[in-house]
Amino acid sequence: MSMHFQSVAIASLTLAVGGCATTPIIGDPAVSVFATAETAPVGTANDDAADDPAIWRNPVDPAKSLIVGTDKKAGLHVYDLQGRDLAFLGGGLYNNVDLVELADGRVIVAASDRTDPATAHLLIATLDTASAKLTRIARIEVGEGEGYGVCMGAPAADGTVDIFSAPKEGVIYRTQVRLAADGSGATGSTSVLTTVPSQPEGCVVDPRTNTLYIGEEAAGIWAIDMRSGDKELVATVDNKMLVADVEGLALAPEGTDGGYLVASSQGDNAYAVYKLPGMEPLGRFRIAQGTLGATEETDGIGLRTGSFGPDYPAGLFVAQDGINPPSAQNFKLVSWASILEALEKAPAQ
Repeated sequence: MSMHFQSVAIASLTLAVGGCATTPIIGDPAVSVFATAETAPVGTANDDAADDPAIWRNPVDPAKSLIVGTDKKAGLHVYDLQGRDLAFLGGGLYNNVDLVELADGRVIVAASDRTDPATAHLLIATLDTASAKLTRIARIEVGEGEGYGVCMGAPAADGTVDIFSAPKEGVIYRTQVRLAADGSGATGSTSVLTTVPSQPEGCVVDPRTNTLYIGEEAAGIWAIDMRSGDKELVATVDNKMLVADVEGLALAPEGTDGGYLVASSQGDNAYAVYKLPGMEPLGRFRIAQGTLGATEETDGIGLRTGSFGPDYPAGLFVAQDGINPPSAQNFKLVSWASILEALEKAPAQ
């Protein structure tokens, strides 16, 4: 949840009551990295609209991969790696988005639908990777609460996909989605996996360890067993690695259980990186002003490893930019290799 569009009112109230503004909290030092590209701004101007990206990697021609990004006031955009807006699917208030590729090559997109603030829904769509067109195939009711966070598990052998929803109220739902044989529709069966004490949003699935990571905005990051619902708070809002709100989460897997978990530390415009499987803090980075602008107040993030062409030889990191004057909000693209290199060169704390 971006704080930018509340800042003027909050600052005015603080000055009126206390006579001076509250000093912002800044976490531990963060290395600087720079965006290689940025997307066209979302269509909704002068509002907190862009939110969350999902990345499809083209295995045949990685430079022709695609990014799906939400305009939570209007719909879903599809961008190429140069940031060009290739397609748009309207018709709902879609907050978070994720995608998976099935064994037959179909790409399934799921977005949290908050059009009904009392009942969370899922938008299920297909992504035509040749034309970049999104086609809506289903709207599935999840359960009570305003739709907010969403992430997808790996497709099962029977073709079903588990989708995890994190409405604002803290109930974590698991919806098993089954696509029609001809791809024209989908049905879903939902159960409650667990709850967290306060508002969650960002989430990501690690299918290797059957772990669902959920960001509780004011508290930290939970690791949740996707089978039992057992959970552990594995990283806290400590004003060092994480400054509230905890927002987007993304995973860079390596081997059977290694790799990295990245979290948006929205409160101080940074990103925290943890080493898996133990969640040891590796360091923090910022997307700084360079040829392209910096990122501030990031909501959602996306990360995929593997080559995406010469600009992204080891993977692609995408971050929502909550403040992008004079244009509307957008998404910034950064080389994952450059992030790891900057973290490795950072002085020890």
